[in-house]
Amino acid sequence: MGRLTDKYCIAGVGETSYSKNSGKTTRAMGAEAIRNAMRDAGLSADQVNGVLSYHGGDSTAGPEIAADLGIRPDFYMDCSGGGSSTEALVGLAIGAIEVGMCETVAIFRSMNGYSEVRIGGTGRRAATPVAGSQLLSRPYGMVSAGQNFAPVFMRHMMEYGTASAQVAAVKVAHSKHASNNPKAYYRKRYTVEDVLNSRWICKPLHLLDCCVETDNATALIVTSAERAADLRRRPVYVMGVVGRVTKKRGDTFYNDAPITDVAGKYAAERVFGMAGVGPEDVHVTGSYDAFTFTTMLQLEDYGFCRKGEGGDYVSSGIIELGGRRPNNTSGGHLCEGYTHGMSMVIENVRQLRGQADDSCPGWQDGVHTHDYAEGGCRQVREAEISMNLGWANPVTGSALILRR
Repeated sequence: MGRLTDKYCIAGVGETSYSKNSGKTTRAMGAEAIRNAMRDAGLSADQVNGVLSYHGGDSTAGPEIAADLGIRPDFYMDCSGGGSSTEALVGLAIGAIEVGMCETVAIFRSMNGYSEVRIGGTGRRAATPVAGSQLLSRPYGMVSAGQNFAPVFMRHMMEYGTASAQVAAVKVAHSKHASNNPKAYYRKRYTVEDVLNSRWICKPLHLLDCCVETDNATALIVTSAERAADLRRRPVYVMGVVGRVTKKRGDTFYNDAPITDVAGKYAAERVFGMAGVGPEDVHVTGSYDAFTFTTMLQLEDYGFCRKGEGGDYVSSGIIELGGRRPNNTSGGHLCEGYTHGMSMVIENVRQLRGQADDSCPGWQDGVHTHDYAEGGCRQVREAEISMNLGWANPVTGSALILRR
């Protein structure tokens, strides 16, 4: 992959609004998100000939949406999977282009994640039969993601003395960022006390430790740097990408000790090696924040702090706008909206362009105040390199390093 560094890029990004009731099909939303990404890149339908998507039995297949847009794919694939899929599909898009199967790829995720299939384990998802690998979890009360991951979070607290108040700082930081994001679903700024006083979901998770559930669609356009040279937007270059790395046991996280390690431990060396940089070179991160704890665990295992020091790291101010390495500058899954990971890549692309869509009147022209007070700016000053940390569960992860 090293020889492919900077050879490929993200040329366009797009999304729908984040809502609790879209009133639209996943097919309609997927088409809208891809159309917005094509417009962002300055591409017409006949200039896109690859389509990739991911789903959990809750979306629409790529060929159907492609047909609605007038795209005729030379290559398409619909993958089953969630949180670690975005970064992995960027890598697959690069591979497809590299071997000549297509030239320009639209990647999308479309989900009515509140009004239809809720990730939290209620609604249609809760009514599915218990079969296959779910026999190892659902009969024991491990139905939702929070119930599944809670033992990992509790073990970290026991082993390293991590406190709920420290990890609550993730919600505080992301809510500050969301308050400066006009499209975020939740724009209220929260305090550590707000998080700790919110009701229990399952220990150690309070309600405000958990992400929002929303209806939405998101999309990326991946192509070669050569192809992107004459497109509308300045391309953002891929320095390194790894996708769907697993721990030694990729089936059940509790059979692979220590359970406080996540798959980022195995992805880190590979992705940083490809990119030729280290954690200290990254200016802005985008971590999969299904829960406050997942951000902390990922930042540890990708080497942004030492193992066991994640609580101190996330509560130090480093991850806030104005800090040394802001994280999830859009508000992320905790506040902006839940997109199964793609929104954080979209945000980092915009950050590297200098076009984070904040409350600054001149943001579209890259003019920002860098005043991070409530209702103000969210553009990171002089952001050159970003990193996305994808998560599906503790045993599965992906990563993507981009540069302007």
